[in-house]
Amino acid sequence: MSFRTAEPALKEVLDSIARGETQLPDFQRGWVWDDMHIKSLIASLSLSYPIGAVMFLEAGGVPFKPRLFEGVNINPAPVPRTLVLDGQQRLTSMYLALRSGIPVKTKTEKGMDILRVYFLDMAKCLDPTADREEAVVSVSENLRITSDFGRSIDLDLSSHEFQYANRMFPISLMFDTAPCMEWETGFLTHYAYEPSATQFMQRFRNEIWLRFQQFKVPAIELSQDTPREAVCQVFEKVNTGGVTLTVFELMTATFAAELGDFQLRENWAARFARLTERHTILEAVDGTSFLTAATLLSTYEKHLLNGTPVSCKRADVLRLELATFNNIEGRLEDGFKRAAELLAEEKIFDVRSLPYATQLIPLSAICAQLSDKVTQHGIKQKLLKWFWCGVFGELYGGASETRFSLDLPDVIAWINGGNEPRTVRDASFAPTRLLSLQSRLAAAYKGIAALLMKNGSRDFITGTPVDLNSYFNNAIDIHHVFPRTWCERQNILRDKWNSVVNKAPLAASTNRYIGGKAPSVYLSRIERDTKVSTDTLDQFLQSHAIPVGDLRNDAFDLFIASRASELLKLIETATGKAISGRDSQETIQAFGAVLV
Repeated sequence: MSFRTAEPALKEVLDSIARGETQLPDFQRGWVWDDMHIKSLIASLSLSYPIGAVMFLEAGGVPFKPRLFEGVNINPAPVPRTLVLDGQQRLTSMYLALRSGIPVKTKTEKGMDILRVYFLDMAKCLDPTADREEAVVSVSENLRITSDFGRSIDLDLSSHEFQYANRMFPISLMFDTAPCMEWETGFLTHYAYEPSATQFMQRFRNEIWLRFQQFKVPAIELSQDTPREAVCQVFEKVNTGGVTLTVFELMTATFAAELGDFQLRENWAARFARLTERHTILEAVDGTSFLTAATLLSTYEKHLLNGTPVSCKRADVLRLELATFNNIEGRLEDGFKRAAELLAEEKIFDVRSLPYATQLIPLSAICAQLSDKVTQHGIKQKLLKWFWCGVFGELYGGASETRFSLDLPDVIAWINGGNEPRTVRDASFAPTRLLSLQSRLAAAYKGIAALLMKNGSRDFITGTPVDLNSYFNNAIDIHHVFPRTWCERQNILRDKWNSVVNKAPLAASTNRYIGGKAPSVYLSRIERDTKVSTDTLDQFLQSHAIPVGDLRNDAFDLFIASRASELLKLIETATGKAISGRDSQETIQAFGAVLV
C-alpha cells in the first residue's frame, strides 16, 4: 500500500466526474446534503476558503462495484480510473451546482424535497461588508422566488435579461467556457458597455470567477495495491463526519463486483425478514454479524480439511469469497434459527432479554455445524453449559472474535468426547457480583432473570408461568420484590434494594398492584383480593427462589442473604460449576452472612 498527496484543480475533478472517470464505490451511501449546506460550500469556494481534503483510491485493485455520481448519466457507464473514499457529499454538491447543468434535487432544512438552481449576487460578492453566504442565492427550477403562495414574484431570473438586470451570475456557467463568455457579452450589451458596468464585470471576473478556476482540491490518493482491510480502516479514520463504513458495506460492494452482480444488501434484507418472522430475538443480528458467523464457519471447515487457523476477524471477513458464502449461507441461516429456538427454551425470547448479542455468532455457527444433533439431550446440555458459562463468566463483553474462533472448535470437540472448552474452564462468578448487578445492561443480570423464568417462576397474582405468550402479552419485566418506595423509607442502601437479588420477573400489572407497600401488606392484599390461599401464594413465591418467611416478615437483610444463596445455586446448576467464596470475608461483609 502506498499513497500520495495532490492538489488537482476543482474544474479537473468535476470534469473527471462528468466523464465517469471518477466514480463512487457502491458501499458509499447516497448524497444527502441540503440547500443550506450547498450554499455554504459555494460561499467558501468563492472566498478560496479550504473545504477539506478528499480521498481517492486508484481503481482496479480491490474489486468494488462502482457507481456514477448523482446527476451523471452515461450509459453504459465507463470503467472508472478513480474511486472516491471520502468527500462524496462535497464533490457531489459541487458537481450538481457547478457542472451538471440541471436543477439540483436537494432538501430544505426541514427535509422537504426541492429543486434548486444557484446564482451569485455579483454586487454582494464584491462588497467586503456583505455576508458571503447571503450572496449565494438559490431559486426554484422555474428561476423565480415567490411569496404569498406563489402570487407575488420577489425575484425573477427566468431570462438572461432578468439575470443581467439583477446582476445575478448563474453558477452552472462557472466552468462552461463558451456559454459563460456569451453570458458576459450579453451582460455588457445589456448595459450598453457602460464603463461602470464593464469595470464591474471585470472585477467580478478577477475577484470571484477566477477563484473558482484556480481553486485546488487537496487530495490523498491511495494506490491500486491498497488491500481491502486497509480501505476499511482508512475510511473509518477519515470519514468522521459521515456514516461509519462497516464490513457489511465493503462486502456489499465486493460481492456486487463479482460475476453475477450479487446484491448482498437485498440478500440480507430477505434473510433478515425470514429470521425474525418467528424469532424476535434474531433482531439482534445484523448483516456484519451474519458475515462474521459465515467466516467463522467457513474457516472452521477449512481447518478440518487442511489444519489452517479458525478466525473471523475483520480482515478474515473481508477475504470471504462469494462462492464460499453461497455454499454456507443456507446452513448458517438454519443455525441462527436453531440457536433462537434453543434460547427460547431457556426463556430468552427477545433482544432485550438476550445477555450477549455477540454470543449468537458462535452459537449459531455451532448449531449450523451440528445440524439436527442440537436437539439430542446430551449435546444440548453441553451446549447450554457452554452458553451459560459465557454469560456468567461475562466473557463476551468486549471484542470477542478470538473467543469465537476458540469456542467453535472447542465446543464441537467437547461434544465429540474431547476436553471442556476454554470458555467453560475460564468462567467464574463471585458471590458479591450479585449486588453490583443493578440493571439489564449487564449480561449476568439478564441471565439471572432468564434462569428464574426457566425455574418456573409464576406471577404473584395470576400464578401464570412465564412462557413465550405470557412474556409478550403480559409485558413481563424485572421488578422489585421489596418495593423501592418502602426500601427508601427504611433507609436501606440502594446497592442492596436495587440489585438483582431483590428483583423478580413479573407482569407489569402485578408490579403496579404491589405499589410501594411492605411485602407483608401487599401479600395479604393479594390473598384477600384474588382469593388465593396462603399456601398457593407461597408456592408462587418459591418459584422465584424467594425465601417466603423472610419476605412475609419484611425481614429485608435476612431475605437478601437467603435469596442470594438461592440465586447462586441456580447459576451453579446452569454452568455446572461450583461457586467459590460463599464464606469469604468479602461475602460476609457484603451480605452480613455466609451464603450457604
